Amino acid sequence: MGGYHRGEIAVQERAGFARQAGHAHGAIGNTVPDVAVAFLAAQPHLVVGGTDERGRVWATQLTGEPGFLTVPRPQTLHIGALPPPEDPLAAVLAGAGTGARARAGTGGGAGSGPQPARIGMIGIEPATRRRMRMNGRAVRDGHGLRVELDQVLSNCPKYIQKRDHHPVTDQGASTSRTAVDSTELSPAQQRTLRAADTFFIATTDDRGDADASHRGGNPGFVQVVSPRLLRWPDYAGNAMFLTLGNLELNPAAGLLVPGWETGTSLHLTGSARTVWDGDEVARHPGAQRLVEFEIAAVREVAAASPLRWSAPAFSRFNPPTAG
Repeated sequence: MGGYHRGEIAVQERAGFARQAGHAHGAIGNTVPDVAVAFLAAQPHLVVGGTDERGRVWATQLTGEPGFLTVPRPQTLHIGALPPPEDPLAAVLAGAGTGARARAGTGGGAGSGPQPARIGMIGIEPATRRRMRMNGRAVRDGHGLRVELDQVLSNCPKYIQKRDHHPVTDQGASTSRTAVDSTELSPAQQRTLRAADTFFIATTDDRGDADASHRGGNPGFVQVVSPRLLRWPDYAGNAMFLTLGNLELNPAAGLLVPGWETGTSLHLTGSARTVWDGDEVARHPGAQRLVEFEIAAVREVAAASPLRWSAPAFSRFNPPTAG
């Protein structure tokens, strides 16, 4: 597991939170606590971040009946689901550790044998505003994945919008699943992002170790600067800077914007950078920094999720939006 990597340390020091980050590091383990075993078993979905066969970083979601996430031993998570074929990480996760050629930059090479997929994960329960963050190495295991965990930590409930879920009753809903690819946001997708109160971001460090994280705020906190450029405020968090630390070493990133009411998943991949300019940051209430994301590819998958969610109760921690 080890300590913080050099990208995380660099951001912690620049932000002035090195001491707080040192105290917070004790919350990072590599095993799932007993109380978290029960939490995971109750979840119908899991957010996953990773790298595809072309080296692009994506964030996605796996779903199943509660109980599809199990912990056979403290350092292992079993996921009883795989993504549908339309998902941007479908090929990588379906072939993880089964003989697919190792991807460049992930420590594999000629003769290194089948490689696991390095993934970051979040188990999140909007109804109770609880979340649990994990990352590790996944291999195909039957109709699912077995993940050997490298990092496990619980995150604070800030900026999570409260929602309840229910499954789709139409058993034929999955037959309407379709995927549309593009290199920039359509007008409808731009409206989706401007109205978003939640998204998930996947990043990796320079060794390929992946992380997935949650971002939330009032609608309008994501700014669509252009069809290929987004900007959002970075609010006060746990002082670890796991996401921004990865971006310090590797700008590749992926976003998942869930369609809570429709089951549509909007996936974006591209590159991100942290904006530290004080004048720019001051224009965004509550922001300590900004992040700009340049889009390289877009995939929108209709009927990606069998779950539907209620209207949100917004977090009291959400700062007002700019403008």
